[in-house]
Amino acid sequence: MRKRKVSLDTTTAEDLGQDRQFIMSLHRGLEVLRAFRADDRVGLSNGDLSQRTGLPNSTVSRLTFTLLKSGYLLYDNDTGRYSMGVPVLSLGYACLSGVPIRETARKYMQDLANSCGEGVQVALGSRVDYTMIYLATARSRSILSLQLEVGSQISLARTSMGRAYLTACPKDEREELLDSIEQHAGPKNWPNLQDGIQRAADQIDAQGFYVNNGEWQPGVSSVAVPFKSPHSATPTMAFSIGGATAYLPDDKLKNDFGPRLVELVKTLRQSTI
Repeated sequence: MRKRKVSLDTTTAEDLGQDRQFIMSLHRGLEVLRAFRADDRVGLSNGDLSQRTGLPNSTVSRLTFTLLKSGYLLYDNDTGRYSMGVPVLSLGYACLSGVPIRETARKYMQDLANSCGEGVQVALGSRVDYTMIYLATARSRSILSLQLEVGSQISLARTSMGRAYLTACPKDEREELLDSIEQHAGPKNWPNLQDGIQRAADQIDAQGFYVNNGEWQPGVSSVAVPFKSPHSATPTMAFSIGGATAYLPDDKLKNDFGPRLVELVKTLRQSTI
């Protein structure tokens, strides 16, 4: 059991809040924008945003008013809910254009998805808080493949992609993340999570990839490989192949898809040197 029990992002904000260069109001406004999720079809109220961010409702009201006037939020008078405005989309595309490996990877990812057969999705993702966000996806031609798009967020602690990321991220970052995951999971759930995360590290050390069978969602299997670019400005990422377990049995993941994903990462790493 670790002694340090802190939230990585909260601690960072509190520490930086003591620095005169750190603008807390800007940080809080960004936290409001980050509270929105891809499945928020009907928008979010001030109360919803207060609950997700942990900020007082009065503070959220001022922030949403400012973001509304700036065009970053839209307001529905009938429902009293906010949704993201078009300027936020421009920020997202600017971010993606700043990850050049994404464009290089997409062709290789699609070729791999096509060659893997029915029901397969290949994805590239990186970390946002305690989730992995998809930066690129490619699917085989099948209506049964995972329907996760760019911008979709999945669990950091339970998915193959998230656990692969944890094996490759900087040591200090990993330790703080594990402390926070342990704190959030509690003593009942942490042992299983810890075992799964350690199993991922052991498999990646031994064979270069990690296989996850139903630990994120029942009936969904996947294999993942971490990716660290030689360029310091590129974030740590991970690639995965996932789909319904019926299409991705354990032996196929271990003997076929896992090694193929390792080769894809090797090819990309060589192309970016």
